[in-house]
Amino acid sequence: MSSHPRPALAVIGGSGFYDFFDNEATTVEVETPYGAPSAPIAVGEVEGRPVAFLPRHGKNHEFAPHTLPYRANLWALRSLGVRRIFAPCAVGSLRADWGPGTVVVPDQLVDRTSGRRQTYFEGGGIHVSFADPYCEELRAAAIKAESDALHMMHAATMVVVEGPRFSTRAESRWFAAQGWELVNMTGHPEAVLARELEMCYAAVALVTDLDAGLEEGEGVHAVDVFAEFKRNLTPFKELIRRAVAAVDGADTCERCRVHAGVSLPFELP
Repeated sequence: MSSHPRPALAVIGGSGFYDFFDNEATTVEVETPYGAPSAPIAVGEVEGRPVAFLPRHGKNHEFAPHTLPYRANLWALRSLGVRRIFAPCAVGSLRADWGPGTVVVPDQLVDRTSGRRQTYFEGGGIHVSFADPYCEELRAAAIKAESDALHMMHAATMVVVEGPRFSTRAESRWFAAQGWELVNMTGHPEAVLARELEMCYAAVALVTDLDAGLEEGEGVHAVDVFAEFKRNLTPFKELIRRAVAAVDGADTCERCRVHAGVSLPFELP
């Protein structure tokens, strides 16, 4: 591993968000007990502070949502010194009035995935608090970064589906009927793994499409999702940079320290 500043903050980029730094960055190869992360981690600077960046799906989108090395990704970031993570992602909207280009900072999550390894604790009585899945301090920093370039909503429930297929019309109508606003494929188990490693974590979602049950037509197509994300990528990256700069402090907040008084079966990296 080459020499680099220890980054306390990280950004995990979603579909179409494969790089982050305009200035020089150091590439760091990290091995973990769970294999290699999605890609080598870049360490650069944002407003004078060291920040790590990991493209969630790999540099060339090698990983589908259900095959991502989630445990390796979070473990690798923590081992570099990361304690706070922004997680930009692409989402479908379950509300007709939240169209493409809307940025949403969700405050709740519903897991509808299946078969994903979603914990580091394979035995014993380790149960983490997850009632509020996103760090309020990071959510506040993301909301503070709001600009006129992208319309922002400050709260929502994001349902995470297994993928890689998109929802049927019946599924998206069902999701919307529950009062859920966003649908995504990667937000779980990423959020809970960050919590198990006592890292602050907040998703920042960019709406790329209206989900299939909200409008007539041919449904959601991947090519349209990527095109919409690309169209908004520059202002979205700038919003994430401002959010990083707005973070007050570099260590895990008290609410995300969930293992107080608990004996863990291994040391956190």
